[in-house]
Parts: sequence; C-alpha cells; structure tokens
Amino acid sequence: MGNCFHGLTGPAARAPKNGFKVCICGAAGQNGQPLALMMALDPNVTELALYDLSIAATHPEGVAVDLRHIERNLKVTSYCLEPSQKPVDHLAECFTGCDLVLVPVGVPSKGRARIDLLTVNANITRTIVEACAKFCPKAIVGLIVNPMTSVVPAMSKLYESRGLDPKRIIGVAALDHARANKFVHEATGCPVEQVNVPVVGGFSGMMKSETAVPLLSQDPTARGLSDEQRDQLKSRLHTASEDVMSAKNGKGQATLSAAYATGRWAQAVLRGLAGERMSDTCFIKTDGSVYKDFEFFTTSVTFGPNGVEQVHPIGPMSELEKHHLDAAAKTLRQEIHEGVSYATKNPKEAPMPPNYRKDGSNGHDGNAAVRSLSRSLSPRPRDPSRRGA
Repeated sequence: MGNCFHGLTGPAARAPKNGFKVCICGAAGQNGQPLALMMALDPNVTELALYDLSIAATHPEGVAVDLRHIERNLKVTSYCLEPSQKPVDHLAECFTGCDLVLVPVGVPSKGRARIDLLTVNANITRTIVEACAKFCPKAIVGLIVNPMTSVVPAMSKLYESRGLDPKRIIGVAALDHARANKFVHEATGCPVEQVNVPVVGGFSGMMKSETAVPLLSQDPTARGLSDEQRDQLKSRLHTASEDVMSAKNGKGQATLSAAYATGRWAQAVLRGLAGERMSDTCFIKTDGSVYKDFEFFTTSVTFGPNGVEQVHPIGPMSELEKHHLDAAAKTLRQEIHEGVSYATKNPKEAPMPPNYRKDGSNGHDGNAAVRSLSRSLSPRPRDPSRRGA
C-alpha cells in the first residue's frame, strides 16, 4: 500500500475506455475545491461533476471553469441548487453514471455539541445519499463529514434499509494514516515512502478525537521509537486538526492535507475498479470480526472491480496498543450507536437545516454566523440546472 498520491505523474491503471466519472458534493467549499483539483489531476478520471448550493461563497460553475483550463482531457460540469431544493429531485444528470461520489460537506464541529453536530450533518449528508441511492446505487460514496464515526453508520444503515450494499458507504479515514506516516518520518528520518503505520478504530482527522489508534508496532521503523516518542506521536495525531486550526487563527480547518489524503484514497478506489487491486484506510461496515463485535471500524480495505473486496483484520498489536484500543472502543461504540439510532429514528428523509451553508470550513461557526451569511448571500435568480460542459 503506497502512502503518496501517484496520480499526478503515473499512468491510469487499466481504466475503462471512457474513464471514470467522479462527483464532488460541496465542491465550491474550502474543502471541496482542493479536492476537486486532486480529482482533476487523477488520470483515471475523465468526467468530473461538481455540485454545491447557491449560497456557497463561490459558485460551482466558477470552480468548473477554473478546472477546465487544466491540461487534461477532462469533462467538467457543475450543478447548483437552492437550499430548499433536493438533489434527488433535480440532479439526475449529475449523479447518473458516477463511479465515485465524494462528500466533503457539513457545518464545522467547533462550538457544537456532538449530538447536535450529528443531527445537522446527517440531515445534510442524507440529501446526497438519497440521490446516490436513486441515480448511482453502485457507486462508492466516500464521506468526509463530522462526526464520521456516527454519520457513516447512519447512512450505511439507510442504504441497507433500501436493499443496497452498505459497504458502498465509506468513511474516508486516510488522513489519520497519512499523518501517522509523516510524523514517524519526521521522528526517525526514514524516507516517508517506506513508512506504513496502520491507524485503526475510529477517526481523528477532522475533529479532536481519541478513537483512532496508530499501530506503531506493525511498522519496522516506528517500532524503534521510544515509549516517550510513541506517546507524543499518538497525542499529536489526536490533536492534529486542532493544531491546523490554531495555526490558521481559527479561520480554517485542515483543507489541503485532507484533500491530499482523500485524493490518495480515491485513487485507490478507482484503480481497484479498473482491475488493479489497491488498499487504503476506511471507516466501514464490517462483518463483526475485525475487532470484537464492532459492526463499523477503521481498518485497511482492498478495492477491486466490484468495489470493496476485502475488509482486513487489524493484525497483531502490542500490549500497550491493545490497551489504547480497548479504551478508544468505549467511546467508539457510543458514537456508532448514536449513528444507528439516527437511522432508526429517521426512516424517512429529514429536512435540511434552516439557512444551511455548506462551506463551514472558514472557522466561523454557530447559527448566528450561518444566518448572517445566508442573508448576505440571499438567493439570487439562478438556473439550478446543469451549467457548462
């Protein structure tokens, strides 16, 4: 399993003649735009659909026009809806034919109780997942949404209730993996390409959480770290997103590193679909045998022509890592339960939150800020249909 994004220079891996179609939901936001660039540079992608709301700070057609100037044989289309419009009612063309849908959406976590964050972001994500279920049910849907360890179980259960494969709904947890590799490289001087530290359990990537556990004992280089270095690295992994936000003076989240990690993960999915089996880290529904009886867990997953081909066991752990994972499991189990409860209590589609703004990655948070921005960007007369080819 590689730990860098080879798609910028490497050839496509037996991609179909017409390549793959990828959709990015929330493409005009601070998380979506760098991710759109990563996907535009992936040689396996020949069609890119960009969707966002009219109240996003940037119109998605502007992002599409920008990307059309890249020296690639790439079709880029954009789609824009008003907040009151549902993707399932208006975006058949956007989602139809998609092989991969990436979903970097939701309001930021800062200042919100976890259960409130889940309710708002699950409702937002659900509008997209419902459209995927109708127009591209075979597509892999990669969620980059807080709190991932609750939203993924919720959406997976909703897919399952419709007779669809719940393993098509996947939490993109590659950022923890990428960070762990980089931190070990910095601590040891070992070439980063030779470092591969599995991170299992939950996810820490976009909000402070201690549910992700790096298995340093499984990497030959990381095994040489002292106990103090191991503790420092684990702590740094759990607070990495806060470190980025602090360095940005509270005005942004980890957008660039998240786009890199998601792009790397997306390339593994597409190369797998093209026939070259690839593995990367995911938070996904399991058969309950990956770790104890957990129905959802972060572990390595292999992708092939049919999507998820194998969810791998976590492998051997040191006694200290077992202790850390047991401690993390208590929190993780509760977070999964909250997501499953959401799906049980909301069997029908929930309404969009009022005055919802998809791009919350500028660090401003709270209902007042969202309402204020919505007023300043009051809906303008605009055709919600497809724009540009």
